[in-house]
Parts: sequence; structure tokens; C-alpha cells
Amino acid sequence: MLLLALPDLFGKMAKYWVFPLQTLVCGGLVIGFWRHYEIRLPKGWLFTVAVAVLVLVIWISPQEWLGFSRRTDGFDPNVFPAGSAAYWGTLSLRFLRLVVVVPFLEEIFWRGFLLRYLINEDFEKVPFGSFSWMSFGAVTLFFGLAHFGPDFAAALLTGALYNLVAIRTRSLSSCILAHAITNLLLGVYIMTTRQWGFW
Repeated sequence: MLLLALPDLFGKMAKYWVFPLQTLVCGGLVIGFWRHYEIRLPKGWLFTVAVAVLVLVIWISPQEWLGFSRRTDGFDPNVFPAGSAAYWGTLSLRFLRLVVVVPFLEEIFWRGFLLRYLINEDFEKVPFGSFSWMSFGAVTLFFGLAHFGPDFAAALLTGALYNLVAIRTRSLSSCILAHAITNLLLGVYIMTTRQWGFW
């Protein structure tokens, strides 16, 4: 959360070094604590992929079909010369953050921890994918608030859908996979439409 706040403190260009820093620090933390996670092969592949694509559609619908303004202000890799090491380095780290680091971090926290903790503080005794209305609603709301801004409504729906993946598949890796597929497709959409505000 501190790393997310840094661009506001250091100005607009800070994101070009803050995002790579976030990727390295948070990726290092995921790897460092790897033995504590219960990562197995994903389950319910078809459902998982369908939810991932549906979430993408939800996120891009305002611009694609509802007439909202294009989101061109954001992390634009074209500030660096095309084909340069700086261009490819920052873009590669941006995709690594988007497709690998964020899905692992967020799903371990939201679905792996909080969805269970709100059922029982001794969350490791709660089977993954256990359901309670309070836990489901709270995680959906908090997930939305964590993405507060133009993506708030989409994030609420996304939080609920990823919760459904957890409950339906009872697999943390399925949640990570859904999140990663959505983000990969969103990254391709960003590069195609140059709507950097979706980063």
C-alpha cells in the first residue's frame, strides 16, 4: 500500500520507477513466503476461464459500449524510445506485475486469507471456498474500495465473481488463474487501444 502511494508523493513520472519497484519487492515477498501457500493445480478450468473473460468485459464495457471517455492518462511506455532497453524493461516489468505479481498477492490476501478470516479468526481451519454471506459481502465491498475511483463498480462485480470462483472450485490457484487471465487480456487491450489509465 505504501508503494502504491509513492506516485502521488513524487509526481507523475514516479510511476515509471515505482511500478518496477513494486514488481520486484512484492514479487520477492511472494517467493519468500512460497512454502506457506497451498498452491495446487487449478480446478474448474472452463468456469475459471469464463469468469476471467466476463470480468474483462465488465472492466472495458464503459469505454467500449457505454460511451465513457477513453482513459489515455496513465503508464505510457512510449515515454521511452521505441525498442530501447528502457521501453522493453519497463513494459516487461509492468506485464509481470499485472499478470503474475498482482494475481498472486491479491488472491492470497482476498480469497486465501480474508474470505476465510471473516468466517473464523483461526482462518487456517476454514476450508478454502467456505461460504458465509457476511464474508462474501465484506470481501466484495473491500475489494471494490481498494479499487476506488472510475473502476469501483467494475471492481465490486469482479470481487463477487472471483469469490464465486473460490466457492465453486475450492481452489486458490483457480482464483489466481482467473485473475491472471483477466489481467493478461486487459494488458493486451491496453496496448491495443492505448488506454493507459487501465493499468
